[in-house]
Amino acid sequence: MCRWDRLLGTPVFLSQVLFQPEHSLIDQSLHSRMGVETTNGDGFGVGWYTQDMDTPAVLRDVGPAWNNRNLLEVAHHVRSGLFFAHIRASTGTAVQQTNCHPFLNGRWMFMHNGAISGFHRLRRDLALAVDQDLYLDIEGSTDSELMFFLALTFGLTEDPPGAVARMAGLVEKAGHAHDIAHPLQMTLAVADGERVWVFRYSSEGRSRSLYFSTKVDTLRALHPDAAFLRDISDETRLVVSEPLGTFPGAWNEVPESSYGIIQPGGDALHAFRPHPQGDSARS
Repeated sequence: MCRWDRLLGTPVFLSQVLFQPEHSLIDQSLHSRMGVETTNGDGFGVGWYTQDMDTPAVLRDVGPAWNNRNLLEVAHHVRSGLFFAHIRASTGTAVQQTNCHPFLNGRWMFMHNGAISGFHRLRRDLALAVDQDLYLDIEGSTDSELMFFLALTFGLTEDPPGAVARMAGLVEKAGHAHDIAHPLQMTLAVADGERVWVFRYSSEGRSRSLYFSTKVDTLRALHPDAAFLRDISDETRLVVSEPLGTFPGAWNEVPESSYGIIQPGGDALHAFRPHPQGDSARS
């Protein structure tokens, strides 16, 4: 499995999230407390948006994040108000750059923690459901990237929750056809440069960990002496696989089988359920 962070809000240097917190993503790459694996060293990726570009930039590498000098250099010089960061622990596919998250398509960015059970048995069935034109853009061999392109096929750019529900429905339908009891395990995030959608779901009902940060104005009231809270907007929000520290009142678990929308003007949390018709529900 993997670990990931994402931020939306006041532009900050990437290093302020990736390196500085007590239990930062870099610390998690060596000492994960809630992941399936303690070490996540099969590659990493960081993707970010800037105000003057319509599409995100991405830095990915196959080595571990904890000793990558390029990541350290970039993180201390790049500032962004919306970025994804991911450390990878392979579930069986090759350790190669095209298999590192986040994955991109136009202005859309996607990353995932989890797995499709029995993926080697389901890969062909799922790949055939991807739109023919989109299929040409798949670069790697992971279940995660295929999930992204299935969601794009099912209308991600118009209706992200509906598209992810249709993707999840298809994965479960294909898995059950191959006698796989619990085909899907996912916590995933997708962004269009302005908003972020995050999902926590598994067929078994025991999804991997996912947390969101408490509203900044609430944290200021709880911790009036915390200097770092004075420099970020009230709408700044982090979603993480594991809390980045033990700051009291800072972290809240995303409920099982739910999705959230993080956006300017107010966030929202909803129940999530896969669309049972799967591939028959294409947009």
